[in-house]
Amino acid sequence: MKIATWNVNSIRQRQASVEKWLKSHKPDILMLQEIKCETDQFPKEHFKSLGYSCAVVGQKSYNGVATLIRGSYDITCTTLPGFVHPAGHDAARYIEICTRHMILGNLYLPNGNSGGEVGYAIKLAFCEALITRARQLLTEETDFILAGDYNICPSEDDYATDALSPHDALIRPQSRAAWHQLRWLGLTDALRALHPTGAFYTFWDYQNRAWERNSGLRIDHMLLSPRLAERLIYADPDISERGMERPSDHVPFVIHLKE
Repeated sequence: MKIATWNVNSIRQRQASVEKWLKSHKPDILMLQEIKCETDQFPKEHFKSLGYSCAVVGQKSYNGVATLIRGSYDITCTTLPGFVHPAGHDAARYIEICTRHMILGNLYLPNGNSGGEVGYAIKLAFCEALITRARQLLTEETDFILAGDYNICPSEDDYATDALSPHDALIRPQSRAAWHQLRWLGLTDALRALHPTGAFYTFWDYQNRAWERNSGLRIDHMLLSPRLAERLIYADPDISERGMERPSDHVPFVIHLKE
């Protein structure tokens, strides 16, 4: 089974790229973030013609998540349980489905660098709700994956030395502590399970020739529950996508599970 996650940074701008990637790689499931369109504006019919159903939570111009699935599914959540944005307008960051006897949580975690300490507190609140959700699913002995743009670099290996300031929200101690809380619940970081060390980036900024200089970040992750982690046989970012014409600043991150 092939599962991928990809922050596309606007489905309207990247629809052709996503369709081409689907035709080439044929994943069973593709989780998209930052689709930047309202739910009813997402091009479901185009993806249906390629054999994919679409579970979408969108909003105008910002955020938004969509999961493309081959086969049947049920939507279990359209918001992250327990997370309430203080302003009530930033909710299009999570969708959860049940398919193939597992739960897939598709998430776009707040960046945390805008809005000062209030903005950073929102990031931590989302993390706290995600930890609570993961704990609940583990208690229920549910197989699940929490995948998407986490906006967290877990370790020093996960970003180029010149890519971030020392106080960036992606590497602040509280951000990393939240990541470690998730991991310590018993979840497996798919990439690090197969590649324990080294630079494996999923994001390169559009500015300062970051792609050309390989000044990247690893912020797109998949965390697997124990039984699914035992089935993991492949995990890698598809970095070739960043070199395409008009690319997203993120690339697809792909895993394979034994059936």
